[in-house]
Amino acid sequence: MLESIQKYKSALGFIVKFFVTYAILTYVYSLYLSNFDGEPDGITRIVAHQTESIINTFGYTANVVVHESEPTMKLLVHGNYVGRIVEGCNSISVLILFITFVIAFTGNLKNTVLFILIGSALVYLANLVRIVILGIGLYRFPEQEYLLHQIVFPTIIYGMVFLLWMFWVQKFSKK
Repeated sequence: MLESIQKYKSALGFIVKFFVTYAILTYVYSLYLSNFDGEPDGITRIVAHQTESIINTFGYTANVVVHESEPTMKLLVHGNYVGRIVEGCNSISVLILFITFVIAFTGNLKNTVLFILIGSALVYLANLVRIVILGIGLYRFPEQEYLLHQIVFPTIIYGMVFLLWMFWVQKFSKK
C-alpha cells in the first residue's frame, strides 16, 4: 500500500490540494453570498453596472435595475429587457475553479500569485466583455438567445480558462 501511495504521490497531492482549496474558496464565497438574502450581491451589482457603462460607450442606451422579484439585475438596452445578470454571471465561480486548479498544480509562490492575479483579471475582463456582447447581441438578435447564451459565450469563457490552465501547466507548474 505504501508503495502505491509513493507511486501516485503527485496525483494524490494534486487531488488533495484541489479539493481542499475548492472547498475553502467555495465556503468563503458562500459566506459572502449569505449576506445578500433576496437581493443581488455586491459583485453582481458591480458587474451589472460595468456592463451598463460599457454598452453605453458603444452608443447603445443601457440600464440595469434590481429585479423586483428575484436577486438579479435586469439589463435593458434601449428600454428593451434583454436579460438578467444573475450571481452566476459575475465570474466568481469560474475564478474559484481557475484559482483552485492553479494552486493544485503547484508552481513557485511568486509565479503562482502573479499568475492567479493576472489570470483572474483576464477572466474577469473576458466575462465582462462576454456579458456586454451578449447584451447587445440579445438586443439585436433576440432569436439567437439559445446559441449566444448557452453555446457561444460559455465556450469562450471556459475555453479561455482552459488555455490559461494549459499555459500554467506547460510554463510554470512543477511537474
